[in-house]
Amino acid sequence: MSESAVRNPVGWFEIYVNDMQRAKTFYEAVLGTQFSKLEAPGQPPGMEMWAFPMHQDAMGITGALVKMPGLEAGGHNVLVYFMCADCAVEAAKVTKSGGSVVKEKFSIGQYGFIALVTDTEGNMIGLHSMQ
Repeated sequence: MSESAVRNPVGWFEIYVNDMQRAKTFYEAVLGTQFSKLEAPGQPPGMEMWAFPMHQDAMGITGALVKMPGLEAGGHNVLVYFMCADCAVEAAKVTKSGGSVVKEKFSIGQYGFIALVTDTEGNMIGLHSMQ
């Protein structure tokens, strides 16, 4: 693999919440951070996303607080997105490997594409690619 193709495996995370204002207040107080509203194309009605700050040249990844009808907070509702060249390729391997596909590859506009899958333990993970 060329040096330009080397990357860390995780590219994004989502923390699902029931009360967005309460969650934002908590993370702002604990981490001393400010959020920015994030709109995604084709976002389901009632979905609300607030992004943690992103610093291009800093280590680590960023993510968002997400409120979505039908997804309760708590338990295992933190979603990690793994980076891929084409998320459809990895999604196609999921069923053969004992997992299941929740949502096939779909566009998230200028932010690329994602697929949602579950692993063999029932954990949902995201697969993200720019193509």
